[in-house]
Amino acid sequence: TRSQWRDVWRQFRSHKGAMVALVLFVSIILFVLVGPYVWTLDPTYVDIRARNSGFSAAHPLGTDQLGRDMLARLMAGGRVSIAVGLTAMIIAITLGSLIGLTSGYFRRMDAPLMRLAELFLALPLLPLLLLMVTLFREPLSKNLGTGTGTFLLIVVAIGATSWMQAARIVRGDVLGLKEREFILAARSIGTPAHRMILRHVLPNVIPPLIVLFTSSVGTAILALVVSLGGDGSTTY
Repeated sequence: TRSQWRDVWRQFRSHKGAMVALVLFVSIILFVLVGPYVWTLDPTYVDIRARNSGFSAAHPLGTDQLGRDMLARLMAGGRVSIAVGLTAMIIAITLGSLIGLTSGYFRRMDAPLMRLAELFLALPLLPLLLLMVTLFREPLSKNLGTGTGTFLLIVVAIGATSWMQAARIVRGDVLGLKEREFILAARSIGTPAHRMILRHVLPNVIPPLIVLFTSSVGTAILALVVSLGGDGSTTY
């Protein structure tokens, strides 16, 4: 039985560059998730006698100025960075897609939602992110714990300030799709709006969202580093 998702996967497999990128991405995920169970050194253990050492069997990537193992710290920081990047972009893409679909499909909602997106685009996002971290980091850390509170704050802050690009992309695609023949045919037989969006509109705006998602994860990780003032591994 054929389905849209199966056709998408078939097209994805036929693209060599996409498969290479998928293998690299899965390798990174396995490195940061499974690696700590293989390389069990504590990333926060300080060994002054081994500081600034080079490559060796005991420390394959050497040590830093405090003698901490760089391979273990790379795995620890990678888990935090990937978790924050993926989660924040899932929030941003979901929120942006919802606003973009609503704005593009329902004409009455177009003007206010796009003015809201332009307002967020006009804000200096990096100072706003730093301000949110400064104001809410301490209360959330007291209520939820240092690790969980900081993680939720960073994820929500980055996601809530990164949805505008997704909203504008989805809105543009929806405005074009509304005039396509298959949309007009579905509308002529009385297809309700929610089914029209989920069945016919949303699957056709997923490809540009995938591109935006993959290109924005790195931006979210950089925002994490700037907001925490380091690699993030010491905070968690």
